[in-house]
Amino acid sequence: MPATNDIVLRPRFKMKLSTNNQSVLKDFEALKANQSEFIVTRLDNHVFIKFPKEKQTFWSPQLHLEIDEIDDNSSVVHGLFGPNPTVWTMFMFFHFIVASLFIAFSIWAYTNWILKESFALQVGLMLLMVVIWIALYFAGSIGKASNVNEMGALNNFMNGVINKRIIPRSS
Repeated sequence: MPATNDIVLRPRFKMKLSTNNQSVLKDFEALKANQSEFIVTRLDNHVFIKFPKEKQTFWSPQLHLEIDEIDDNSSVVHGLFGPNPTVWTMFMFFHFIVASLFIAFSIWAYTNWILKESFALQVGLMLLMVVIWIALYFAGSIGKASNVNEMGALNNFMNGVINKRIIPRSS
């Protein structure tokens, strides 16, 4: 599962299948109760695969699949690896706050510059916001790098279902 770009924090992929989307969705649905390694949730043509609570960490990834029909005999899978949506929302909120503060400090610095007053404090705060933004980026990168094995496990599970290597146990 090589990422084409190292900067990507939420890797995406797309694959074309030579099977109907409903049969693939049914395969995932069948595994919902017949295995305990992952939690599989299906909503319409979306499938969410994540680790059980006891195996999850703060940065644990989950896999979101959208399986769309192309025609009666083929479908396309759009996949997205990412952290828990709550973690991702919090992370984006922090980015928004840092960007908003940067803009506010830049307006304050511009105002002081126009008024011919000292604006060193404001420029210093702007630089601090840049440093915080870089720290947030590296925190996300470290979180992603620390869970490469978990992303691989999710990917292997998905490929196993799609390629029918994983057969659900009968009840």
